[in-house]
Amino acid sequence: MRAKVTVYPRREILDPQGKAICNALNRVGFDEVTEVRAGKSFEIEIETTSDSTARERLQQMCSKLLSNPIVEDFELELVAEE
Repeated sequence: MRAKVTVYPRREILDPQGKAICNALNRVGFDEVTEVRAGKSFEIEIETTSDSTARERLQQMCSKLLSNPIVEDFELELVAEE
């Protein structure tokens, strides 16, 4: 089973990288951009056939290693196999 995990700073946390990207986009002509939040993403292959088990294990991975739960949030998405 494949999963996508996206980790990004919490809204109340200052995001200097996102701000810098937003400013750079404005400088090169993308004036319609008003906010950017910079994060990181992971694609993870996990051996299980159970969606609930996969979500539970991914939550544990995020809490223990992939994110800093004090300043970051994360989203999980299970990707259908083709």
